[in-house]
Amino acid sequence: MGEITLHSDRQTSVTSVSNIFIDNYMADANGEFVKIYLYLLRLMGKPSPTFSLSSIADKFEHTEKDVKRALSYWERMHLLRLEYDEKEAIIGIHLLESQDRPHTPSATDMPPAEIQTTIAIPVGTKESTAPSKKQYTPDDIAMFRGQDTVAELLFITERYLGRTLSSTDINTLLYLYDGLHFSAELIEYLIEYCVSKGRTSIHYIEKTALNWADSNIRTVEEAKQSSAAHSQTYFSVQKAFGISGRNLVPSETAFINKWKTTYGFTNELIQTACKRTMSAIHQPSFEYTDSILANWKKHAVHTLDDITKLDAAFTNRKKSAPTVTAAPKNRFNNFPQRSYDYEQLEKMLLTTDAH
Repeated sequence: MGEITLHSDRQTSVTSVSNIFIDNYMADANGEFVKIYLYLLRLMGKPSPTFSLSSIADKFEHTEKDVKRALSYWERMHLLRLEYDEKEAIIGIHLLESQDRPHTPSATDMPPAEIQTTIAIPVGTKESTAPSKKQYTPDDIAMFRGQDTVAELLFITERYLGRTLSSTDINTLLYLYDGLHFSAELIEYLIEYCVSKGRTSIHYIEKTALNWADSNIRTVEEAKQSSAAHSQTYFSVQKAFGISGRNLVPSETAFINKWKTTYGFTNELIQTACKRTMSAIHQPSFEYTDSILANWKKHAVHTLDDITKLDAAFTNRKKSAPTVTAAPKNRFNNFPQRSYDYEQLEKMLLTTDAH
């Protein structure tokens, strides 16, 4: 592995860590990842800030793969940018200034590879059909630990989570491997995925795995594709609603999942409903949008042309409805009104004048 050039936006001769990093990024990150990021800051203070992945791996007793995972994580957090040569080898790292809060990118400013790994897992709305979770005995665990694949998986998971695995952690990982029949590669990606979201709870990891299992996701590529599909929908809704600076909360993603899976609407129709919501009430409302989409579902809307036809039918019904004009409210209308024959009154007046 060749040398890597390190450069930064900051000019300093001391190792300084911004308060923004400490407040907004450090607590959610794997401890080993934090060490590597701090070491990069330290290297910036050297006259010639060049290094190799192997040198960092040796310093922290990691593998080069561990170092790459840490660098990829901080790139997803927008604290650095990796630079590659034509052979996809890392040749440079550009440290970026910490932002006031983690950036929530839009669908238009994210490359496909970024979209695949940054969107939250959809909240399930139905009971999982996955096999029941079993409790593994100490003998079972010892047997699995004897397998090189499982032993490496447990080791990697500890590095990602930044803690020694508890019996509950190990039992859950074995369930994913033995019960759900996830490959070690898929579980490793699952752990990386959850950690990149700042979620290191084993319960969250298991919930995510069950969602993948129910969606028949069995490979890393399928997991990435599923994440990309959901991310594009989430970002299109955020864009239509003007939501920025935060991620969608579970109740909001549950609505979006309902629109995609239960109603079966495309991103285009969902975004159209969101825009109509903003035009009608001038503020984001997932409940209001849901009422629009429920009505479209009822009328078998599948395309924008169907919406145009439904709007036209509504307009025609409105035009053909009888118009009822209310009598003007004044003090003379407070009493029962009489009906007069004005021609007869005129004849009576003429007869009176003749006499």
